Amino acid sequence: MAQPVDPFARAHTRRGFLGLAGSVALAGLATAACGSDTGRGSSGTSSSSGALQQWYHQYGEAGVEQAVQSYAAAYKTAQVQVGWKIGDYDSLIATALENSAEPDIFEDQVKIDWVRADQVVTLDDIIAPVKDDFTPSVLAGHTVAGHVYGIPQAVDTQVLFYRKSLLQQAGVQPPSTVAELVSAAQALTRNGMKGLFVGNDGGVGVLAGPLLWSVGLDYLHEDASGNYTVGFDDPRAATAMNTLHQLNSNGSLLLGAPADWSDPSAFTQGLTAMQWTGLWNIPSIKAKFGDDFGVLPFPKFDNSGAESVPVGAYGSMINAKSRHIDEAKAFIKWLWIDQTADQLRFDTAFGFHIPSRKSLIPKATNLTTGPAADAVRYVQQSGHLVGGPVWTDAMNTALSDSLTDIAKNGGDPSGPMHTAVSGVQAQLKQLFG
Repeated sequence: MAQPVDPFARAHTRRGFLGLAGSVALAGLATAACGSDTGRGSSGTSSSSGALQQWYHQYGEAGVEQAVQSYAAAYKTAQVQVGWKIGDYDSLIATALENSAEPDIFEDQVKIDWVRADQVVTLDDIIAPVKDDFTPSVLAGHTVAGHVYGIPQAVDTQVLFYRKSLLQQAGVQPPSTVAELVSAAQALTRNGMKGLFVGNDGGVGVLAGPLLWSVGLDYLHEDASGNYTVGFDDPRAATAMNTLHQLNSNGSLLLGAPADWSDPSAFTQGLTAMQWTGLWNIPSIKAKFGDDFGVLPFPKFDNSGAESVPVGAYGSMINAKSRHIDEAKAFIKWLWIDQTADQLRFDTAFGFHIPSRKSLIPKATNLTTGPAADAVRYVQQSGHLVGGPVWTDAMNTALSDSLTDIAKNGGDPSGPMHTAVSGVQAQLKQLFG
């Protein structure tokens, strides 16, 4: 949903899940003990005494803290105390899961190290009756080995924003292929304005997934037996990633913008004609340009791939060391399964986000027309999870280092991509043997 203070510098926000660097799991997976998949740690006995401790990261949009406090106060079965956490939320959660029975409930996106260390609780039982109502790509971010560990709260996505009038003036059609995107960026670079902004790193952080998906590939591939292999061990990956060098070398990219990709200011200040950024920016962009903008998914490379948008969502999870696991499950079920009116309000009243449950999307009146409705359709038809729970920090580093090499140095992209594949393979071997 909303993002914390100093939002664009923090990868632990839900928006951070949508960038390559923000989608990673924590380090240390190789040494984590295999979990039993029981959903309980050794301290996970239920207790009827004491208040449930529920943690949220600090949202930046007005009203969110008051809303979650009101939800907790409205629950009559048990006392719930909300912890509003400022600062490095991921570190706070990691430390708590290792050392403490609190919080009982917290929001995050599941990481495989938590599962293998038996630090989080399976929620299959409470989600089962409504599981099919959740957007599949979103629920995948909370699923490991077929078990659900988090109930998704709200969905964020990224799309390509473009100024309709500027494209018309340049005689450019909204791009439907990667080649058309590169060409459009060049044609729109004129009169002191750049054609495209995809982040101050030249797109390395946010375009890895869309470029892989554009040729039908992915970060990882999981087979029917639950075995993982590198999802981009294919010559088409190098072909797709060479786009980063094309964009970074032809002068059409905006670099060194005052704020990074998640902030709309480069677009609203007229520094770029197109920007890859978040759905959450629609209100401010509409306030600036009225109806003079549209949104697109990232285009397909060719017919072997498809258009795409990345999705990410925080979900409500349970600390396996909690002494109140049954009570925590009951509260999560009440709030994130049963209280659909509160879920809809949480998703739409404090920002511009998509409900994680398909049945609530038609009720989100701010998402029924214009670019917002287009973005919702892209999520439903072409949404992809960024990285996923098994995608670790070391894997991320292997890929991002190679993409930086390709973007900045050029040359044959197959070499850096082979290096990335080898790095990810090594990490998978450490994880799974």
